[in-house]
Amino acid sequence: MKPDRSGGCLFKKILVANRGEIAVRVMRACREMGIPSVAVYSEVDRKALHVRYADEAYAIGPAASTESYLRIDRIIDAARQAGADALHPGYGFMAENPDFARACRDAGIVFIGPSAEAMELMGSKTTSRHTLVQAGLPVVPGTDMNLEDLREVRRVAQELGYPVMLKASAGGGGKGLRLVRSPAELDAAYREARSEAQNAFNDPSVYLEKYLDRPRHIEIQLLGDAHGNLIYLGERECSLQRRHQKVLEECPSPLLDADLRRRMGETAVRIGKLANYTNAGTVEFLVDQNRNFYFLEMNTRLQVEHPVTEVVVGIDLVKEQIRIAAGRRLEWRQEDVRLRGAAIECRIYAEDPARGFFPSPGLITRLAIPSGPGVREDSGVYEGWQVPLEYDPLLAKLIVWGTDREQAVGRMRRALSEYEVAGVKTNLQFFRQLVVHPEFAKGQIDTGFIDRMLAEGSLESSPPQVLESVAMLALALELRQRQSQSQQAAGRAGISRWKAAGRERLLNNWGGSDAALTRSGTK
Repeated sequence: MKPDRSGGCLFKKILVANRGEIAVRVMRACREMGIPSVAVYSEVDRKALHVRYADEAYAIGPAASTESYLRIDRIIDAARQAGADALHPGYGFMAENPDFARACRDAGIVFIGPSAEAMELMGSKTTSRHTLVQAGLPVVPGTDMNLEDLREVRRVAQELGYPVMLKASAGGGGKGLRLVRSPAELDAAYREARSEAQNAFNDPSVYLEKYLDRPRHIEIQLLGDAHGNLIYLGERECSLQRRHQKVLEECPSPLLDADLRRRMGETAVRIGKLANYTNAGTVEFLVDQNRNFYFLEMNTRLQVEHPVTEVVVGIDLVKEQIRIAAGRRLEWRQEDVRLRGAAIECRIYAEDPARGFFPSPGLITRLAIPSGPGVREDSGVYEGWQVPLEYDPLLAKLIVWGTDREQAVGRMRRALSEYEVAGVKTNLQFFRQLVVHPEFAKGQIDTGFIDRMLAEGSLESSPPQVLESVAMLALALELRQRQSQSQQAAGRAGISRWKAAGRERLLNNWGGSDAALTRSGTK
């Protein structure tokens, strides 16, 4: 084990049971803490960034995740071969699989996350709902049991009143979820939701919830140790979703004031204590138009959007996960937590907006990453990397921080304008349009905002290449006009053709004005 800053010992080696940007993110924390990291990879990921970054790497099978990243036995074997005494699951794959957590424990490997028992209690949506109802905590009206019979589904839906939501009991991320607006849609939605849940989570169970009209999706970050200390680290606004999948998150929420933040945070802590929760976790709520909040689910893992909390609160969540798993006490009390400024995250995907955001695998031929004050990019790719078809098409997360939301929005607009990815289609242009939308600027958003704007045409899904070509053509015409004006002015001023040609070259390169050239001393 390695010594930590408190004088104790952490782990001698950590295996990261994941891929892409989250694997690199965890490995960076390990490197800063002086702990060697171990990567695992499928055949198609042999040259992936997380494999290159790790101190050592082990192959675990073919491209199919069911034969590689979802194989408990192969990952445990890799940890044993490497001599890793701890394992970080990242998010997705088996991060919320209690059998995986138990297998690590049985193998003498520390699982950097909550206990298998906490996962089972909070991982099942129906079980967690039942637990909270018994404790008198607010949940969205609905069932707290799985619905296996279509006749029962029809009866409950009629009692709740349409519209209703059919949801998979075992998972999240928009899988196994259907909005049902009328009885005529129910039968097909039930079959589709069960089929999708079976494919995604190997469990077809579904339950029903009353649909809330235009709610906000707010989540509270929890951090707890094995010594009974559990705190909340503010909230994240996760209402900007496409097909029930988050695409842009921010911290803090533009909706919450100090009182609502405190009440939601204290409720989240109560929920965590019901599960004897340790490590990092997130309690998700829906907030209606009257500012009433309801428990939605608990994610028993690190969230994709955790960086916005990190930059606002000033706590490295991955490092704290590692310290907690090693038995360390939290160094913060609730009164120590302060939210400073505002942060926004955009999830950059290899997907084609012009084809319904369909995944766009292929070779990344150019990659220009934005930088500058308040900009962070968590990436899992590099120029020359072949984006595979077999996995989630997330390339990177672009995170910005500002002293307030207005500055953060301005920085995100600037950072998106600097971001370039060529060779694959991306959703960059979609985000460029989203962050200049007047309602986004005002913070007037809800979970249906993006789908509504796309349907209305307020957000275009045009391919980036078309929009960029139009912009380049307009720029070329403007430059040609400026060059003509510059040459005419040079002739009137008696400037030599040689100097005029030099100025024309500067105009070509920078798109500057005569006034700018004069200020720079070129004239």
